[in-house]
Amino acid sequence: MIERRPVPAASLLARHAGADGYADCYCTEIDGSVSHAEFVEAFYTTPLFKVERLILRLAVSRPSTDAEARQLARGERDQFAAWSVKARDVNQLLLADFSGRTCSWLMTEAVDSGGVARTRLYFGSAVLPRRDRVTGRSSLGFAFSALLGFHKLYSRALLAAACRRLVN
Repeated sequence: MIERRPVPAASLLARHAGADGYADCYCTEIDGSVSHAEFVEAFYTTPLFKVERLILRLAVSRPSTDAEARQLARGERDQFAAWSVKARDVNQLLLADFSGRTCSWLMTEAVDSGGVARTRLYFGSAVLPRRDRVTGRSSLGFAFSALLGFHKLYSRALLAAACRRLVN
């Protein structure tokens, strides 16, 4: 089951939570020990995410391959499709898109479940506000507000797809 949770305070995404921006966090647990690299590779190579990669290749000339996803996961690459690494930790990865307005975050956490190995998988996003030059107010913009419902469903679907890939 995928749950929406508050962004963990110690996460790399936490710096973008609050204020005028938007940040979310979804998580789930799966049986077994999953490394962060395995999770990142699985996430970016699911059939669902490959559709997004295709759109990015066609719409903004940002192609990517499964091999590049694997390199990103292993820490051998800092650019992937429309994103670049903003921060990295042993069990976390924070990426910013080429516009600098959105971030994606992946984290793994070992869970002690009575001697049975389990891994908690996290996926979150942040949208940074734009400041209106005329009014001085910050906002996320009409496009993001209009697509927020889709974003929430898509985030859950992406995490579920990565889980399926890891358990099969």
